[in-house]
Amino acid sequence: MKISDLKDNKGARKSRTRVARGIGSGLGKTAGRGQKGQTSRSGVAINGFEGGQMPLHMRLPKRGFNNPFAKDYAIVNVGMIQRAIDEKKLDAKAAIGAAELLAANLVRKSKHGVSLLGKGELKAKLDITVARASKGALAAVEKAGGKVTTTVAAESAEG
Repeated sequence: MKISDLKDNKGARKSRTRVARGIGSGLGKTAGRGQKGQTSRSGVAINGFEGGQMPLHMRLPKRGFNNPFAKDYAIVNVGMIQRAIDEKKLDAKAAIGAAELLAANLVRKSKHGVSLLGKGELKAKLDITVARASKGALAAVEKAGGKVTTTVAAESAEG
């Protein structure tokens, strides 16, 4: 086989339809656009319009709710903190707050503070200040001999 023998398979390339080239072409005069009206002209974009019938996106039921007052907390597990201490990114003897967690790359920026959760195991004795903490996280830190200080009221921290 030579390069000069190569060619596309039959039907692989389709030539462009040439419209408005006389009545014998089958696409003369109105060029397949019907007669008059909005869609016969250029610049028509009526996606989702169903001829006056209620459109599908309006017939379907709406679900859910976006709470504009919801708090956005950065989540940190106690296991992540222990790993950061093991890797010398955090100092267990110093007080730990949101700024230290940010410097150790455990959280990105968060609007309303840090939420401490109890996944993982904690061996180091910590003095940590966060916006809120779960019951499991509080138990894990106190079991290791540490102390957690929360800045948000306890009743909103459970929810």
